[in-house]
Amino acid sequence: MPAAPTTLRPLVVTGLSVTYPDRTVLSGVDLLAQPGRRIGLVGENGVGKSTLLRAVAGRLPSRARVSGAIAAPADLVLLGQEPPFRDRATIADVLAMTLAPLRAAVADVERLAGAVGTPAGDTAYEGALETALAHDAWDADRRAAVAAGRLGLDGVDSDRRVGTLSGGQRTRLALATIMTTRPTCLLLDEPTNHLDDDAIDVLTAFLGDLPGVVLLASHDRVLLDDVCTDLVDLDAGELGTDGSGGRRFGGGWTAYEEARADARRRWEETYAVQQEEIARLRDATRIGTSAIAHDRGPTDGDKYIYSFKGGRVDQTLARRKKDAQRRLDVAEREQVRKPPAPLRFRGDLTASASGRLVQARDVEVEGRVRVARLDLAAGEHLLLTGPNGSGKSTLLGVLSGRLAATAGSVDVSARTVRELTQDPQVSDPSRSALATYAAAVQTIADAPALRDLGLLHPRDHRTPVGSLSVGQRRRLGLAVAIAAAPDLLLLDEPTNHVSLALAGELEEALGTAPGGVVLASHDRWLRRRWEGPELALGQG
Repeated sequence: MPAAPTTLRPLVVTGLSVTYPDRTVLSGVDLLAQPGRRIGLVGENGVGKSTLLRAVAGRLPSRARVSGAIAAPADLVLLGQEPPFRDRATIADVLAMTLAPLRAAVADVERLAGAVGTPAGDTAYEGALETALAHDAWDADRRAAVAAGRLGLDGVDSDRRVGTLSGGQRTRLALATIMTTRPTCLLLDEPTNHLDDDAIDVLTAFLGDLPGVVLLASHDRVLLDDVCTDLVDLDAGELGTDGSGGRRFGGGWTAYEEARADARRRWEETYAVQQEEIARLRDATRIGTSAIAHDRGPTDGDKYIYSFKGGRVDQTLARRKKDAQRRLDVAEREQVRKPPAPLRFRGDLTASASGRLVQARDVEVEGRVRVARLDLAAGEHLLLTGPNGSGKSTLLGVLSGRLAATAGSVDVSARTVRELTQDPQVSDPSRSALATYAAAVQTIADAPALRDLGLLHPRDHRTPVGSLSVGQRRRLGLAVAIAAAPDLLLLDEPTNHVSLALAGELEEALGTAPGGVVLASHDRWLRRRWEGPELALGQG
């Protein structure tokens, strides 16, 4: 087999700004991603991680105004949060479409080999060979079969339509296509959402072995540690991660978490010192003559001398004021902006409760989940684990009353039950986040104000829900769920899509929630730190 090519190209973004009619999402972003680097995009929800990926891929809507320059390898693939397959296509159709250009590349090399020896023939052959080598096209069919097997798709009927697959299965299918094509520039938006541990292990190994550029946005803290060579924080603050406004950090999430806290502390200290200096200089511009010479009247014999010295005092005063004003102008021009108050979760996940909240026996939803026994008392927190398709979301739906069990008994005695689903639905995407929240909690006595929960930044309260990022919609859904002060809170993948800061705050809040909580999660960071009971589904 021919040797692998060495002509991999970098991704270069220069001065990228993206503006919509109602807001600016990105402003002056620079990014250099060399082949072999795996760069993770981090930052608060809404700072533009997904927008940056779509801009690089040329997938922004027409209403977006884009400035700056993007130089990307031609062989670029974006795997968004929703894989781009038609619902009517079958698994076999998707894999065949994936293999078609790779098979064509091999055929082109074989066809053009006969023209080698002429100038035009040599050029055409070299181009075809480089394309085939870049994608290891001779091995594509084997890779497709191996990828499908490692991702558990070999057990799914190849004639099954994409529209009938679960979110995890669709993501696995998308991963199988990129593992087959091996693009030289790969963009990933939340690639581990909906994936279980086995599939994430496959993805991690694949990314570590990919020779080209990898740029990913992820809230998976373990993935950021295991895969990324660099992080770019789109919300790094005034001084950046390096004290000079830079956004880039060499390393994974664990190391960056401490560096980010240090950067915030430096920003706050710099701002405080600068404000003290500015206040001192402002005082200096208002200095009076008494600060230079005592204002005491002259004797008759000293009038001439006093007048002479008084003139010198006035000159000195004017000079000092002018110097202070000059320095004040410089200080005000160069001061860092005030560090905004960080968005911090300030709500309670549950209300206090007592007694038994849930008792379930031999519960079954035919073909989806079966649980022999589940008991939950007030103050208990239960973690549901299991592979994709094991029924975690289904069980939460049964406990909330959203789904009906086909067998067994379920007794939920909690007074107030709320559920956060993986994709909270909104009836009117054009309604603002604040109006949506108000409508959802209008029947709840003493419901907290949205601004008091620390889940959605005040600047986003007037934004139509349809214009919010997926993470911001999840924040809004959580706000609605906890506003009712539930005795029983049901959470389906609560750390998916939300910022890394909020994920940590939710974990802390779970540790002190006085009511009952049932939580389903693939989040390896959360599960490694879980200290309560667990219920593993799909274990036989």
